[in-house]
Amino acid sequence: MLVRRIVAAAFGLALAVPVYAFAQDQTPAQHPKGINARQHRQVQRIKEGRQNDELTRGELNRLRADEAAVRAEERVYRRSGDGLNRAERRDLQRDLNRTSREIYRAKHNDREPK
Repeated sequence: MLVRRIVAAAFGLALAVPVYAFAQDQTPAQHPKGINARQHRQVQRIKEGRQNDELTRGELNRLRADEAAVRAEERVYRRSGDGLNRAERRDLQRDLNRTSREIYRAKHNDREPK
C-alpha cells in the first residue's frame, strides 16, 4: 500500500514538473502596474518616436504637454487626500488612454520631421 502511494506520487511529480516548467516559459513579460509606471512607459514611447524620426517637433511638444498635464492632475489628486481614490484613478487612466492613442497616431501618421 505504501509502495503504491510512493510510486503514484513519483509518477505524478514526473508528469507535473515538465508541465509546470513549460508553463513558466510561455508566460508573457508583464509590465509594472500603476499610474507612474504607465506614465514612464509613455514617456519612453515619445522619446523613441523622436529618436526614430516618427514625430515632428509640433507633435513632440503636444505629446509632452499632454503628459505634463496628466502629471499635474495626478499631483493635485494626490495632495487632496490619502492617495488616489477610485474615481481619480479612473480619470487618470482615461487621460493616459487618450494620450496613448495620440502617441500611436502621431508615430504612425507618416509625417516627416523637418
